[in-house]
Amino acid sequence: MRSLRYGRVAAYLLTLLTLAFGMQAVAQDAEDNLLPVTEAYKLTADASTPGVVKLHWTIAQDYYLYRGRMAFKGGDGVTLGEAQLPNGEKHDDPYLGPVETYHHSVDATIPYTLAPGTTTLALSVRYQGCHETDPKICYPPHTEHLSLPVPAAAATPTNNKLNDLLGSRPQALVGGNNGTPLPAEDAFHFDAIAQDAHHLLLRWTLAKGYYLYRDQTQLAVKDAPKLSLSPAWPAGTMHQDAHFGNTTVYFNEVTLPVAINGDTGGTKTLALVASFQGCQDGGLCYPLMTREAHIDLTGNGGTTVEAAPNPAPEMPPVDAKNGGSPGVSFLYALLLALGGGLVLNLMPCVLPVLSIKAIGLIESGENPARRRLHALMYTAGVLVSFAVLGVVIIALKTAWGAHLQNPIVVAVLALIMLAVALSMSGVAQFGASLGNTGSALASRSGPAGDFFTGVLAVVVASPCTAPFMGSALAYALVAPIASAICVFLALGVGLALPFLAVGFVPALSRWLPRPGRWMETLKEVLAFPMYLTVAWLAWVLANQRGADAVGLLLVAAVLLAMTLWWFERSRHRGVLSRVLVGLLALFTLAPLYYLATLPAVAQTAGASDGVVAYSPEKLAELRKAGTPVFVDMTADWCVTCKANEHAVLNGDDFKALLKRTGAIYMKGDWTNEDPAISAFLQEYHSPGVPLYVVFPKDGGAGRKLPTVLTSSLVEQALNEAAK
Repeated sequence: MRSLRYGRVAAYLLTLLTLAFGMQAVAQDAEDNLLPVTEAYKLTADASTPGVVKLHWTIAQDYYLYRGRMAFKGGDGVTLGEAQLPNGEKHDDPYLGPVETYHHSVDATIPYTLAPGTTTLALSVRYQGCHETDPKICYPPHTEHLSLPVPAAAATPTNNKLNDLLGSRPQALVGGNNGTPLPAEDAFHFDAIAQDAHHLLLRWTLAKGYYLYRDQTQLAVKDAPKLSLSPAWPAGTMHQDAHFGNTTVYFNEVTLPVAINGDTGGTKTLALVASFQGCQDGGLCYPLMTREAHIDLTGNGGTTVEAAPNPAPEMPPVDAKNGGSPGVSFLYALLLALGGGLVLNLMPCVLPVLSIKAIGLIESGENPARRRLHALMYTAGVLVSFAVLGVVIIALKTAWGAHLQNPIVVAVLALIMLAVALSMSGVAQFGASLGNTGSALASRSGPAGDFFTGVLAVVVASPCTAPFMGSALAYALVAPIASAICVFLALGVGLALPFLAVGFVPALSRWLPRPGRWMETLKEVLAFPMYLTVAWLAWVLANQRGADAVGLLLVAAVLLAMTLWWFERSRHRGVLSRVLVGLLALFTLAPLYYLATLPAVAQTAGASDGVVAYSPEKLAELRKAGTPVFVDMTADWCVTCKANEHAVLNGDDFKALLKRTGAIYMKGDWTNEDPAISAFLQEYHSPGVPLYVVFPKDGGAGRKLPTVLTSSLVEQALNEAAK
C-alpha cells in the first residue's frame, strides 16, 4: 500500500512537471515571435539642420510607445533644449494609469547648443513600449546612444556665422571713466535672424561689466497664437545676485537657438517679442526691457528690431533698491512670516506631529527646567530646518513644498510617520541607544527626540500654506540672502511659538493637566492621526508613481514593522540579535531602490468635468479668443489646494459661476515636476502651489488671488474678468 501511495505521488509530480514544462515551452514559443526592441521601434535621427536634431520612430504593427517614458540626454559638450513631441493617444494603462501612446510612427524635435570645439552631436535616447496583442508584454526601458555628424554651421567654434548673418558688433565700454551706467540700448544690444522657417538665432551683445539674467528673459510670438517657441539656452555663469540670489547670468555675449513650433507655411514675417532684464555688475539694475523684432522667414529680407512698451506687469515689480516688493517691507514680511508660522500649527498636516510634542510637555509635569528644555530643543530643530529649507529654496530656485515631488522623500516620510505611530502605539520604545539616529524622532523624551520632532514638523508643514505666508515667501525669493533667511527663521519662530510660550511662561504651564495613567491612553489615541498621515502619503505616492509604488511602500512598511518588533525582542539579547536588527533595517530600504526606478504617472488634471489641462499654448489661444480664464496650479500633496477645492472649486456654485461668466477653468497639476508650470509659478513670483490667476476677457494682465480662497472672492474676480 505504501509503495502504491508513493507511486501515485510520483505520477502526480510527473504530470505537474510535464504541464509546467509544456506551458513554459508555449510561452517561450510565443515570446520567440516578438520582435527585438530595435526592430519593433526603429529609430532614425537627422541633424542636418543647425541647432536642431530630429528623431523618428517607425513602430511595428501591434506595438506602441509610451510618450511619458521618453527621455533625452546630451553627451559631452551638448546641451539639449526641451523636446517637442506630439500629443499621443490617451490610454488607461493597468499599471501606469492614464498615459499617452504612439502607434505606427512618431517624430520628436530637440533644439541643442554645442560647446566650443564640439564636432560630434552625442545624445542618449531612452524609450519604452509594449506589444498589445498576445503575448501582451512590455519591453524594459531601452536606451540608444547616438553619435551624429554636426552641420558645419553648428560646429563652427566661433560666431563667424552669426556675424555674417547679424553683423559684427563690438562690445561697448562702460560709459565714462567713473562707471556711469550706459543707456539700455548700448548696454544690452539685441539681434535676431531666421535660419529657416522653423529656426531662429538670437543674440545679445552686452557691454563690458554688464550681465543678462537667463530666468528673467521671456520670448513670445505676437499675433500668432498657434505658434510657440522652444529656446535652447547655453550654459551660463552662476552669479550671486543681490536681488534674485544664486542665478544664471551671461556676460559679454550670448547666442540663443530658438525652434518655432507649429505651422509657419503661411507666415512670411514673424513678430518676436523679447523681454529681458540685466544689471551693471556691482551697480545699477535696469528695469524690464522689451524689444520687438520683425523677422523675415523667407530668407529674402532681414530683421528690424525696435523698442516696444513693456508688458503690463502681472505682479508688482521688484524694488531694485531694497530687493523686495514695493508693497512688502522687510519688517512687514517678517510679521507676515511670523503669523503664517503660527497658523501652521492649526493645519492638518502639522497636527499629528504636534501631538508628540504635546505629550512631552504634559509629561514634564511641574518641572520647569524640563519644560524649557523641551521647548528650546524643539525650537532649535524647527529653526535649523527652516534655515536649511530656505537656503535650498533660494539656491536652487525651487518652490515651497517641492521636495514632495520626489517619491523617495514621500516614501521615507511615510515610513518615519509609521515608526512614530508604532512607537506611540507601544510596539517599540526607542531609548537612549537610538538617541543619535533618525529613529529618535519617535522618542518621547531627551534633547535629540525634541530636536528631531521639530525637524519632522517642518518637513510635514511644507505642503501646507497658511494665510499670510504667500507674500512673505514671495518677498524671500527676491530679497537679499540675509533678509530671505530672516523670513524663513520668522516662519520657524511662529511655528514653535506655542511651545516656547508654554515652556517659559509659568502661568500658561499651569493649564497643562497633571501627569497620570491617562497619558498612556492619550498617547495611543494620538497615534491614529499619524496612521492617517501615512495613508495620505501613500495616496500621494500612488498619484506620482502608480500602484506599483504603493506596493513597494507596503513591503517597506512591513519590513519596518518587523524591524521594530525584533528590536524590542532583542533588547536584552546578544550581539547577533542586534546585527539582525541592522540587517532588517537595510532590507527596509531595498524597496525604496526599486521605487526610484518607477516612471512618473501621466498627470491628467483638467481631463474631465469641463476642466482644461494647463498649457502655455492653450492659455494663449483662450486669451487671444477673448475668453476669461481661471488658472489653478495645484498638487496632490498640497493640503491647502485640496481644502480650496473642497470648499470652493469643486462645488456646484463655482460651476454655475463659470457658466454665467463664460470663463474656462484651467488646471495645472504640479504633483510631479512640470517645467511649464514651474515657469508659470516663477512668472507670478509664487513660492509654490496653490497659485490662482484670473485672466480677463479683454486681454489685460492676470490677477493673482490669495492662496486661501472664498466663494465671494472668486465670484468677484470672475465677474470683473467677464466685463
